[in-house]
Amino acid sequence: MVPGAFDYYSPSSLQEVLQLLQEHGEDAKILAGGHSLVPLLKLRLAEPPVLIDLAKVEELRGISRSNGSVVIGAMTTQNEIEFSEELKGVLPILPEAAAQVGDPMVRNRGTLGGSLAHADPAGDMPAVVLALDAVMSVTGPGGERTIPAGEFFIDVLTSALEPGEVLTRITIPTVSGKVGMSYQKFRHPASGYAVVGVAAVVTIDESGLCQDCRVGVTGATARASRAAATEDALVGRPLDDSAIEEAAGRASEGMEFIGDIYASEEYRENLVKVYTKRALKEAMKNAG
Repeated sequence: MVPGAFDYYSPSSLQEVLQLLQEHGEDAKILAGGHSLVPLLKLRLAEPPVLIDLAKVEELRGISRSNGSVVIGAMTTQNEIEFSEELKGVLPILPEAAAQVGDPMVRNRGTLGGSLAHADPAGDMPAVVLALDAVMSVTGPGGERTIPAGEFFIDVLTSALEPGEVLTRITIPTVSGKVGMSYQKFRHPASGYAVVGVAAVVTIDESGLCQDCRVGVTGATARASRAAATEDALVGRPLDDSAIEEAAGRASEGMEFIGDIYASEEYRENLVKVYTKRALKEAMKNAG
């Protein structure tokens, strides 16, 4: 349980981080919060020669509003998100989901950007940013580029980040009108990870019909993904029990489920349908 030897850097600016990544290349690993990387180091499942700690890079922290969107720095902690009054007012699903991440110690240290870049298929926040149609801003040797959430999660522990790139901020458009959100999760009792988690965001028009619906699913497959069949089934329909039941029953369409010692493929498929229904019902209630 003792890590291998490594060189440790604690830069105070993004420019310093990028220079260190250029200098050390594939030898370097970024430390954003540590709850994913440190256990691997202790077990020597990962032995990077260089660690670059982002804790002192203040420009990567904070929650702000800009041009009708909420902008969250990648190094903003889950705890800061959980207790943000601003987010509770405009994007309440984020504090709701953050409160379900691990335990207080994990949330005090763990960061939103670290969670997303790690791309754990059982992480909570990937499903939420998918349902919110978030956009990731990353900076690397070629400058800055943006990646829609739907293109960010590639496979197990694999994101769209290229070598030398750093996730810097997450931009989430705010939505006006009757909007409801909810994150519902079947939690593993020991680890706290999502065996299955479902994030739902629904918008209802003046006539009571579903104007827009986005459903993000985590824990069920090799990467977080959208339940497209459910979304398509609800748009243009009243969000009554019958419509939600039918749409939730289609949530598993197009998904290739994973099975492990915690839950079989069949069990996860059933959980996706059950928790999609719960998330949609709660989102509808929250929409008023």
